[in-house]
Amino acid sequence: MPQLQSRSLRIHADALEYLDQTRLPQAESWERIDSLAAWQAAVKRLAIRGAPLIGLSAAFTLAHYAKAYPDADWQAASDALRATRPTAVNLMYCLDALEACFDAGADALWARALALFEEDRALCLAMAERGADLLRDGDRVLTHCNTGALATAGVGTAIGALAVAKSRGLKLHVYVDETRPLLQGGRLTAWEMADLGIDYQLICDSMAASLMAAGKVDKIMVGADRICANGDFANKVGTYMLAVLAHYHQVPFYVVAPYTTVDAACATGAEIPIEQRDGAEVRGVAGAFGEVNWAPTDAPVWNPAFDVTPAALVTGWVLDTGVFDAAAIGRGEHCP
Repeated sequence: MPQLQSRSLRIHADALEYLDQTRLPQAESWERIDSLAAWQAAVKRLAIRGAPLIGLSAAFTLAHYAKAYPDADWQAASDALRATRPTAVNLMYCLDALEACFDAGADALWARALALFEEDRALCLAMAERGADLLRDGDRVLTHCNTGALATAGVGTAIGALAVAKSRGLKLHVYVDETRPLLQGGRLTAWEMADLGIDYQLICDSMAASLMAAGKVDKIMVGADRICANGDFANKVGTYMLAVLAHYHQVPFYVVAPYTTVDAACATGAEIPIEQRDGAEVRGVAGAFGEVNWAPTDAPVWNPAFDVTPAALVTGWVLDTGVFDAAAIGRGEHCP
């Protein structure tokens, strides 16, 4: 039996198992992490995804490595994990926490990883409660990418707020952006909405403008992979487009994330490193259902994994520590 379990992770004393998110919703397949390289491969192909989950899974991978190889260069191992996904600051937060325990030995790394897991559960619930406070019965909420239990150790971030609102008896209607090019909304968020019993409709990303123009969206809630000191934030590509549309149509736009996603050392969004991914993701699609290409195999592609949304387009930042405006984020009031 696992020592700890979330919707996407099973933590054993000697191993880590993850729910392969590339195979959802067609199949629930659990895979084992047995090396640093296996974790890196799973993260790069988005079998493990979601900023909090990436950080937590990296922490346990490093802790297992330290127990298995007590004489190895733990710093080099941590550096290798750190370089895998440069945008998500939660990865840096978790690895920083374990590196601080190096002098105390492998058991200290394991204990710290366990504490990070429990911390994320608590952070998720706190921010979800605050996000649910912003919702009203009958609200029509637009989401982007996937921000639920699949992406965290707990109830999730933005989807966590929807889940808590549902538990309070609020009736919501959720519009789920399919989220090109890897369809995390269509594959994962739609699956989670059905699992939670929340009324939803799946839409193509390009339909969001028409939806807002028709007055069918009351609020937008998204997650974040990194929030800068001034409130600019990086999230799955397509988020910036939604923020611009929300600003034009005067739809409240909220970012829901733990305080660990705020990078006080990153002044503005211009400093956030943006990962470029394989062009094959745009030329076609692949998954448990198979593979198909709809573009020339040599078509040049620009495929950033994330985009940056300026703080001026954000209505509020919903963190576990409170709901903040840009000025409060800049003053560091979000810190616990």
